[in-house]
Amino acid sequence: MYTSVQSFVNEYRNESHFTHKLLSTLTDASLKQPIAPGFRTLGTLAWHLVPSGGVLTPTGLQFESPPERAEAPESAADIVQAYSAASASLIEAVQTQWNDEKLQESVNMFGQQWKHGFTLSIFLKHEIHHRAQLTVLMRQAGLPVIGIYGPSKEEWISMGMQAPA
Repeated sequence: MYTSVQSFVNEYRNESHFTHKLLSTLTDASLKQPIAPGFRTLGTLAWHLVPSGGVLTPTGLQFESPPERAEAPESAADIVQAYSAASASLIEAVQTQWNDEKLQESVNMFGQQWKHGFTLSIFLKHEIHHRAQLTVLMRQAGLPVIGIYGPSKEEWISMGMQAPA
């Protein structure tokens, strides 16, 4: 749980940088890569990473983002642009609408009382969770994957080392 606005902003800037970098490797053709029959595609999962109201709506935090149920664009560049704009707007909103005390306020979330600082933590973990799913689909689509918390196979090889199996 975040207890200071600045701690969230610092961590979210770092994590959103990685998400942006990962989304930037998508191609328009790769967006059609299915997870499995009847499940999301790589494009709809990537679009799901674009910050929107979602879990943050009950907190009253307001920022510019695509509508909650908007269709995923067919352009990878459009997804990257929307992610960049929405994540920057989210950071600005947290910095201007909230302070450290506000993070201690609670709101009803899924029948429980969640502090705003906890909600921000869940929001970020949700992005990280789906970003991990995205990397698996990217591999299936034949795209390179960047290392986030350690080198990817491609990065091991570029360093002249044997990638772990």
